[in-house]
Amino acid sequence: RRRRPGRRIEEDEEEAVFREVVSFTPDPLPVRYYDVDTTEPISFYFSSLEELLAWTPHMEDGFNVALEPLGCRQPPLSSQRPRTLLCHDMMGGYLDDRFIQGSASQKPYSFYHWQYIDIFVYFSHRTVTIPPVGWTNAAHRHGVCVLGTFITEWTEGGKLCEAFLAGDELSYRAVADQLVRIAQYFRFDGWLINIENSLSLAAVRSVPFFLRYLTTQLHQEVPGGLVLWYDSVVQSGQLRWQDELNIHNRVFFDSCDGFFTNYNWREEHLVRMVGQAGERRADVYVGVDVFARGRVVGGQFNTNKSLELIRKHGFSAALFAPGWVYECLDKREFFQNQDKFWSLLERHLPTHSICSLPFVTSFSLGMGTRRVCYGQEEAVGPWYHQSAQDIQPLFGEHRLGGDSGGWVKTRCCLVDAWHGGSSLLLQGTIPPEIGNVAVRLFSLQVLIPPKIFLSMVYKLEGPTDVRVALELTTGDASSCHVSGISVLNAETSSRHSPRPLQVPPTKLARWAGRCGQQLSGGWVQRCYEVSLRGCLLLDLFVNFSRPPGSQRQESFICRLGEIQVVDANSLLAPLPQVQAVTVIHIRWRQATPAQLQLSCTLHWSYLLSQVCCFRVHHRAGVRGNTHGRELPGPEKPTFLGLAFANQYRIVDLLVEAPGLGQDGRVEFLVEPVPREGFLVPQAEWGRATLLYAAP
Repeated sequence: RRRRPGRRIEEDEEEAVFREVVSFTPDPLPVRYYDVDTTEPISFYFSSLEELLAWTPHMEDGFNVALEPLGCRQPPLSSQRPRTLLCHDMMGGYLDDRFIQGSASQKPYSFYHWQYIDIFVYFSHRTVTIPPVGWTNAAHRHGVCVLGTFITEWTEGGKLCEAFLAGDELSYRAVADQLVRIAQYFRFDGWLINIENSLSLAAVRSVPFFLRYLTTQLHQEVPGGLVLWYDSVVQSGQLRWQDELNIHNRVFFDSCDGFFTNYNWREEHLVRMVGQAGERRADVYVGVDVFARGRVVGGQFNTNKSLELIRKHGFSAALFAPGWVYECLDKREFFQNQDKFWSLLERHLPTHSICSLPFVTSFSLGMGTRRVCYGQEEAVGPWYHQSAQDIQPLFGEHRLGGDSGGWVKTRCCLVDAWHGGSSLLLQGTIPPEIGNVAVRLFSLQVLIPPKIFLSMVYKLEGPTDVRVALELTTGDASSCHVSGISVLNAETSSRHSPRPLQVPPTKLARWAGRCGQQLSGGWVQRCYEVSLRGCLLLDLFVNFSRPPGSQRQESFICRLGEIQVVDANSLLAPLPQVQAVTVIHIRWRQATPAQLQLSCTLHWSYLLSQVCCFRVHHRAGVRGNTHGRELPGPEKPTFLGLAFANQYRIVDLLVEAPGLGQDGRVEFLVEPVPREGFLVPQAEWGRATLLYAAP
């Protein structure tokens, strides 16, 4: 007989209890949304026009909806300074990043130089490429806008284009409307349109109308949305890459937000484009193939040669497939190669500033060799979860001017972590003739509220008396020009070294409970209170100073585990409790005679704007009889994973097989993680219990 998975039998204010009779009859799930072998939620794409037009929002789509809204940053994308687009093309796409709840990938690709780019395009050769939600969450956290790709190619692509472009306007409007709905629903920011097949005259005449309608609708429904056109088809309908904006393709540029050129250009192409682009020079994204295929100015570790020419003429840049450093070089040296690649481009890439609070980062890359939660090891083994990537700092080597020899180098490190899977390693030297060296980690433009709290978690490696302090740079808000890159005069900018808090205010005990304490693993937390009015918070520095009385060169290695900047008022508002946890889509498998594997989906209710994620736990193995409930045991809950939506799929959880006349019991707990970055007491978590019995 058909069973009813997760049938609710009891409920009180805090917890729902569900009854399940174990059955090994498969409970089919929609193939598009789940991995066939494991039932893990996966990202998906559309391969045909029919799939695109047939899509309507489904409950399972909720896994792939971005939790993070597009973060505020300065200068905004709308400013007319040259921008940088990163087009992520890697081995067809949808690799480890397709697993929405993460994977156990050993050496995944990770991008973390977000402060240098404006737009992230997820590219694949699928007809409709919906960006995996992990990329959207990570990019939005850094204020970077995310585009999917609509691409048609070869003979099949030509047929598809004729089907919606060669007829009346209702056909192309239906396609545009679906593209807008998809971007709006999944909360990414627009589309790269890439028609790489020839078109009939009837079809190509419709393209500008399609682009204009798509762009107009997207702007209405997706604030800050973008539609870009790739240099491929010309206005005659021929597939003829131009490597520039010119009279043959200008009609498409005039119909949307920007133009992405092909890669085989020379400087004379750029010179000609200055006149073609006019006031919209920043809307021309000059393509650079990092693999250096074809006749290009420079790619690979010579990509800076291309970028130098592009910036010389005032254009934006589109870096295609910078994953070259991962695909083609030794993966054991990936971080070093990635840092080298971006350091060569750095002088052509203006730094962006974050402009909202709370600002909280544990420097996690969303990957690691183990999981750590506030200094406590939770699990050992490789993991990769793109949504879990924290805001990343400015990386590189910073040398003091003159002949002093002082320097600080920053790099990510998986060896140790305070929270997540990695920390920021800072290594440097303080020469004898100066007292300190400092490194800028973050550029911000935040109008400081009346009172802010800052926190820094760090530890020094090895024997050293070097002192560590958090510093911030402020400016007079009235002197800042928000519409462009803000450069403040020395007279209006000042550095502050705030004094550590001794006793945290009572109401902030959760946030500041560890302040000034020696923490597990050798970590130290310093907390600061700052009251400034009419100021912009501009930069965060870490300062390393020599111990009193020292006259020699001092070297240091320091790990940063966390930095927080929080509006004090935001810590006073109460957090809601996780509500209405339900258990559905249950699947059983026999693991051993004494154990079962349980897969199921948890849903709950919570205001997502208040959290950065949820941590999902379980307690299992406590048995009751079939007639009554039994309270869960005192054992500590076991961490299962992170959720970035109000739902989570549990896969192949080992639980005890119940005997005849007995209930097996597993309790699920959903812990909200506030954006301000502190632990919520277990009494405020959401809970649901599943009782299960033998047939």
